Amino acid sequence: MDAIWLTGAEWLAVLRIGLGLWWLESWRHKDKRSWFEGGGIAWAAEIAAKHRWNAVRSGFGVVVRPRPRVMAYVVLYAELALGLGLVLGFLTPVALAAGLLLNLIYLVLMIHDWAEQGQNGMMALISLVGLGGMAWQTWSVDSALGWF
Repeated sequence: MDAIWLTGAEWLAVLRIGLGLWWLESWRHKDKRSWFEGGGIAWAAEIAAKHRWNAVRSGFGVVVRPRPRVMAYVVLYAELALGLGLVLGFLTPVALAAGLLLNLIYLVLMIHDWAEQGQNGMMALISLVGLGGMAWQTWSVDSALGWF
């Protein structure tokens, strides 16, 4: 693979780190107090209640609605863990797969919001490229430890 300025593996590392910074920004910009008091989950519940797919409405009602505080912590700390894992390159394939799954969940939930679809679609695509390109080969804790 020919590339300009960096090797292909280094460009994949740049992409991985950029995705990690995107997850960290997603975590950073949230009002933590409001989220932990149920604001974020209440917002998502309103969206899920109007969703055109019954599976989304009922799935949200079974999994998320009964435990809003726990789910708020899960969402916030998942975004933080994904960001740190990708920036540092620690357990990178796990972080990329988990990020892909979380973005697909967000994408399905926010199917009516074109702005959210664009963001989550791009993040999911970057995760997929990172997995396929093995973006943990360079500039990562995984590489330094000889993992994966």
